[in-house]
Amino acid sequence: MIPEQTNHVVSTIENMPAENISTSTGLLPRLKKVFNREMLLSIALGQVLSLLICGIRLTSKYLSEDFHANTPLFQSFLNYILLFLVYTTTLAVRQGEENLLAILKRRWWKYMFLGIIDIEAAYLVVKSHQYTTFISIQLLNCFVFPVVILLSWFFLLVRYKVLHFIGAVACILGIGCMAGADVLMGRQQKESFYPGDSKLIGDILVLGGATLYGISSVCQEYIVRNLSRIELLGMIGLFGSFFSGIQLAIMEHKELLKVPWDWQIGLLYVGYTACMFGLYSFMPVVIKKTSATAINLSTLTAELYTFFCGLFLFHYKFSGLYLLSFFTILIGLVLYFSTTTYVAQDPRVYKQFRNPSGPIVELPASGQLEPSVTYTSLGQETEEEPHVRVA
Repeated sequence: MIPEQTNHVVSTIENMPAENISTSTGLLPRLKKVFNREMLLSIALGQVLSLLICGIRLTSKYLSEDFHANTPLFQSFLNYILLFLVYTTTLAVRQGEENLLAILKRRWWKYMFLGIIDIEAAYLVVKSHQYTTFISIQLLNCFVFPVVILLSWFFLLVRYKVLHFIGAVACILGIGCMAGADVLMGRQQKESFYPGDSKLIGDILVLGGATLYGISSVCQEYIVRNLSRIELLGMIGLFGSFFSGIQLAIMEHKELLKVPWDWQIGLLYVGYTACMFGLYSFMPVVIKKTSATAINLSTLTAELYTFFCGLFLFHYKFSGLYLLSFFTILIGLVLYFSTTTYVAQDPRVYKQFRNPSGPIVELPASGQLEPSVTYTSLGQETEEEPHVRVA
């Protein structure tokens, strides 16, 4: 029976039309494998975040330039208060281990640390606009990528492939192309406006903000994968509103009194807060779907969306380099998402955020310890893709 079945299969393949064979191994199946539903969905989710960031920047630009309302701390404070009202109160009414008090009892200092990092990251980047050029801020913000990659490698044990690094470099080249377009179109600030010492301070502020953003992104990725999105946002809302309120009262109360309040300014504050709340609420969903590194790469297009809106709102001059930058970043994203990363878990070095109540890994009582590595996709897990353990 077995030889007869084998001969039947061979004869069927030999009699198959040539076009059918070429189709099964040709270019179209390969393209379908690369441009799969998961990759396209990941890119699309990242672009939703970019559009929200675009809305944040446009409302901030109107507030600072048209109405002279320089209140970045107050704007962040409004977002944290909204997070507190929605997510922190949700934790407060829960029962058992997911209750607000139970979480604070186990992990309060870790969330306090994360809340302070989140506040200062945004503040440093916004503050840097007073000292250095927009071009420098665009380019130096790319420092967030090595920070996220290194932290993910050592603390989340994420392992990348060559194609991931090629995609990341392509995205950074896209930002460099956009900066070059800014220079050619004359949109950059005059160099004489920023003295050397002042520009150095601004560059240091950008690097500090990018570093804190990287730390915050990696912490958020770990929390949403191992704990919950509601817990993350509830704790950020709690500690963010507390510490940003203190910083606001100390550093920005005079600027707040200078704001010429009217319905237009109120509407801009509402729009800014809505975009920020949407960004904070939606970002953990996308991080769990992809990763912190993928999020930071995807949101590079926010600069371009802001420019395209500025064509109509602020009469920016158009350059073909902006389109080249946009497509270069998209190519980088396609390269990055075309292959999956994997997580190498060693129970001896992988520290749980849960701490006292975390799972205990039983190790052999004697003998030499053998490393245990778990390969898991950072994409959406399905039942058809079980974890493979290599001991």
